[in-house]
Amino acid sequence: MIARRQRQLWCAAIAAMPMLALGCAAAALWGDLDSVERATLLSLADARLPLLILVGLALGGVAAALAWQLSGRYAPAALRMADDVELVLGGQAGRAVEPLGAPEMLALAGQVNRLIAAYQGVLRDAEARAEQARASVERERNQLAALVTEMPQGVLACNREGRILLYNGHARVLFGAGRAAGEASLIGLGRPIEAVFDRRLLAHTRERLWRKLERTGARVLVSFVTATAAGRLVRARITPVLDPDLTRPIAERLNGYLILAEDITREAEQSARRDRLVETLTQSQRGGLASIRAAAENLIEFDDLDAIQRGRFLTVIRDESVRLSERVTDTAREFSDVLRSSSALEAMNGADLVSAAQRRIEARTGMLTKLEESDGEVWVRVDSFALVQVLTVLAQRVYESVEPREVRLAVVAEGAMAHVELSWGGTALSSESAAGWEMEPMLLAGEASPRSIREVLHRHEGELVYGRERASARSWFRVLLPLAESGDDAPGAAGQDGSRPEFYDFDLFAWGERGRALAERPLAELAYTVFDTETTGLNPSGGDEIIQFGAIRIVNGRLLRSERFEQLVDPGREIDTASEAIHGISRERLRGEPDISSVLPRFYAFAQGTVLVGHNAAFDMRFLQMKEAATGLRFDQPVLDTLLLSAVLHPNQDTHKLDAIAERFGVPLLDRHDAAGDALVTAQLFLRMIPLLAERGIVTLGQAREASEKTYYARIRY
Repeated sequence: MIARRQRQLWCAAIAAMPMLALGCAAAALWGDLDSVERATLLSLADARLPLLILVGLALGGVAAALAWQLSGRYAPAALRMADDVELVLGGQAGRAVEPLGAPEMLALAGQVNRLIAAYQGVLRDAEARAEQARASVERERNQLAALVTEMPQGVLACNREGRILLYNGHARVLFGAGRAAGEASLIGLGRPIEAVFDRRLLAHTRERLWRKLERTGARVLVSFVTATAAGRLVRARITPVLDPDLTRPIAERLNGYLILAEDITREAEQSARRDRLVETLTQSQRGGLASIRAAAENLIEFDDLDAIQRGRFLTVIRDESVRLSERVTDTAREFSDVLRSSSALEAMNGADLVSAAQRRIEARTGMLTKLEESDGEVWVRVDSFALVQVLTVLAQRVYESVEPREVRLAVVAEGAMAHVELSWGGTALSSESAAGWEMEPMLLAGEASPRSIREVLHRHEGELVYGRERASARSWFRVLLPLAESGDDAPGAAGQDGSRPEFYDFDLFAWGERGRALAERPLAELAYTVFDTETTGLNPSGGDEIIQFGAIRIVNGRLLRSERFEQLVDPGREIDTASEAIHGISRERLRGEPDISSVLPRFYAFAQGTVLVGHNAAFDMRFLQMKEAATGLRFDQPVLDTLLLSAVLHPNQDTHKLDAIAERFGVPLLDRHDAAGDALVTAQLFLRMIPLLAERGIVTLGQAREASEKTYYARIRY
């Protein structure tokens, strides 16, 4: 559109040149003539002036037509070629110049494509060398990420400004538990740590940390306990991340903070329960002990008591002693329950369990043991200490009863159960003895446990089976335990597709100063929410409503595929037939979904603190603005539009529709006209546009918005 207007102005200028030349020649000639010659010329001009004007117009028309034809053959092709070359320089692999226009332009396009092929070959070689150089660093980075992901605690890291730059799946589960389905998570790269912990608590903790740092000059650790939004108690330990350069002051070495968090709700409940048991036992025994003491003192002090009085005091002592004994027994039983539930069950490989039991049996009993070949893929959820203690007690009692030469340990899977087997050859046990052992408190090397084998196995939803094989003269105990999935104690450790999600971005340590104006921030440093909506129709002012949200986040130049927002919305009205034909979302599909008043606050929280990015964003923003009065939510953050940015980058293209831009940039279209799918495509396009904008001197957010406002498409209103 701009190129066509330029051609028109250029051709008009060429058309005016013959008339301008004739006028200049006449003016020059007029200045050299005397009065007689001028009079003669004027008489000739009266007769010949129309002819001269026609000749000038004809010459101008011929020149304009020739210029129009030549510019049509060369200018558009040259401009399109410039766009294609820019995309190649922007890093789009496999891109080539499209041959257009005159034969000379076709020949030029061929030579340019040869240069592009050579250039891309050099780039591939350079990229291969760079990839080799990055491989070792990336391996270390991935190893650290894997280690953080598999840690049993929630791990959070933030920069010195309090922006989250790293977290693992445990942290996501810990601080997201109890939240409504589809609700925006508190955790996310680039989000403020104040969204997770109370601002005042963090300020107090940082002050404590800073005082310790200034006093010691070394790494320090500060702990605090807080409650999550779901009411869980969390113990957090925070330590500074310091630059290793010891010559710099502490204030300059502080890069950020590392936080380890663990759920201590169960621990706190058990501790409170134990305290109540101790308090109850103490308070309840005072009266009984006082009665026993008084009766005993009377018996000792008054030796002349008659038989009836002496019998009364002895009865008091007996009755109170019985009551005390019963209370102690009840308290011991309840304390045993506390012990039984005080430790969590963890996923453990069966082979590791029997290997640990073998070492403990040999260390505590001195018996000869042997591990039989076990299934390495058997996983169980156990309190490993309690289960190893059960196997060790069984081995010790077998040794004391029948003195076998050795015991063997193995684990196999049968159906939905794991069989942990302890077997021996020679003398067998009686079934009565084996059953009795299960009920008795465990005693090992003089140390007694208030729990019995049956109580331990009951907590594991397992059982103990004793048997004997007459053919091989071998006896065995089998501990039957439910099978568990491998690594199922690590929630959130894997992405939805089975791959490890990327929950880390170390480059965020370099986040700019908090006081820097947002408009002056480089585009590559900002956090973005790229979003799209599907609607009942195309008229937001006429009552059409949003029926689907899709959004994804970009932080520090990285697309975070795991941080998404997807939600259908019940519009409370029918859907326009033409719109349904495009996005395929029917009214029936939306029944039972939440309405906009429930969904919009969640999307608002997801997008908070970020720049909004959309394609033809004015359309989507109009729908959001129409809900400001009803919800009280105002989306007042900056907005960037990939349609406008495409017009800034490639003003000579005929269309800037999402499909056309995606084809131009080589971005695949997968779920077109699905809000989440379109948001993903838009995010990929936006990331590819950032370096091209930088080449034009458009580096900051303010510059991008200013350039967008100057395009023709910025005048469109909804």
